[in-house]
Amino acid sequence: MKLLALSDRESPLVYSPYIKRRFNDIDLAFGCGDLSYFYLEYIISTLDIPLYFVRGNHAAAVEYGVAGQRTAPWGAINLHKRVIRDRKTGLLLAGIEGSLRYNKGDHQYSQFKMWRMILGLVPRLILNRIIYGRSLDIFITHAPPLGIHDQNDLPHRGIHAFKWFDKIFQPTVHLHGHIHLYQPGMVRKTILGKTQIINVFGYQVLKLENPKIK
Repeated sequence: MKLLALSDRESPLVYSPYIKRRFNDIDLAFGCGDLSYFYLEYIISTLDIPLYFVRGNHAAAVEYGVAGQRTAPWGAINLHKRVIRDRKTGLLLAGIEGSLRYNKGDHQYSQFKMWRMILGLVPRLILNRIIYGRSLDIFITHAPPLGIHDQNDLPHRGIHAFKWFDKIFQPTVHLHGHIHLYQPGMVRKTILGKTQIINVFGYQVLKLENPKIK
């Protein structure tokens, strides 16, 4: 199957009259934060596929448009602090929004709070292991794990709990945003154990094997 993952920067190749021609074989889409609601809604409506998302640290509380105001993208599924099995593909999904706290903005959390949210996912992941033979297929976050694709300044520092999570539960893919790839040589993909960690800044198209049905 093919997945479309996006974060932080709206691409003219996606927000385009030719989106259906370029991405006609996409099965699922994932928004990893700091994208406008109308952009995500455009993907849902034109490609007619499910879209799962988490909010970034710059997410607006309310977005206004010609169709009125909304507090979330219409038709999208918020994965924050949730574990879900996608009905169309059978993929096991989970997500955590936001970044480290660096001022009084929304969707910012301490390392301790991130740990609490991660540990809140554990019971369902154990149940997934029992029922489906695996804990998780795709983990989406806005911030990266600590020491992987992150930076030294507080706003862009990685999350310790995410690195632990990837080591213990070994999702097939961990998709994140938050770190802008404006300089040559910046790493986009890293392997940690059995997990491929990908910075999807802008957008990335991924191929994934269909999950085994237990």
